[in-house]
Amino acid sequence: QVRLVESGGDFVQAGGSLRLSCAASGRSFSSDTMAWFRQAPGKEREFVSNINWIGASKNYADSVRGRFTISRDNAKSTLYLQMNSLKPEDTAVYSCATGQYSVAYTSQYYYPYWGQGTQVTVSS
Repeated sequence: QVRLVESGGDFVQAGGSLRLSCAASGRSFSSDTMAWFRQAPGKEREFVSNINWIGASKNYADSVRGRFTISRDNAKSTLYLQMNSLKPEDTAVYSCATGQYSVAYTSQYYYPYWGQGTQVTVSS
C-alpha cells in the first residue's frame, strides 16, 4: 500500500553536508508521522529523527540534534533530512519510515512501512 524511496546518499568528507529525500506514494502521506532511521554495519538500526503530519512537532536523536534538520513537503509527498557537520560516525544506510504514532514514539517497531535506504558515507 505504501512505497517509500530514499535518495541523496553519497560520499562526503567530514564536516560536509547532504540532503536526503524520501518520496512517498500509495498512502495518505500528510496524515502520517515520518521518520528517519539509520543502520551502520554490525549495529542495530537506530532512530535519527521524526516529524508529525503538520511538521510542527519534531524529534531528534541526541547524536544528531543541532546538526540535522528534518522537514516535509506534503504537497510533494516528500520527507527530507538536511545533514550538516557530518561526522564519520554518521556513516550508515539511512531509511525513511512512516507510522501512525506521535513523534514521542521513536522505536523502529512503531513504523510499519519502510524504504530500501540510501547509503551515506562520511570520510575523515
